[in-house]
Amino acid sequence: MPFLLPKSVTQENALQVQKDGLLNLVSLGTVDCSSLKDFDSTVLTVLLTWQKKLSTQDQALIVLQAPEKLKVLASVYGISALLGL
Repeated sequence: MPFLLPKSVTQENALQVQKDGLLNLVSLGTVDCSSLKDFDSTVLTVLLTWQKKLSTQDQALIVLQAPEKLKVLASVYGISALLGL
């Protein structure tokens, strides 16, 4: 079952979202972004942290239903390929 990102991931809650995801690392292979509406660049840090953790276990992060704004943001930062976007 994919890990569902909350509606909002900003500086205010990014650390907690990151921790929640790490606690659910088994389901973290896939992250569902369908609820994600309000976010800033900190969401990229969260996703990269999960990707790094998974890569130590020879797994990859799969991001599902990424909003267009997230794809653009990842592209601007040059990390689209790292996140499979």
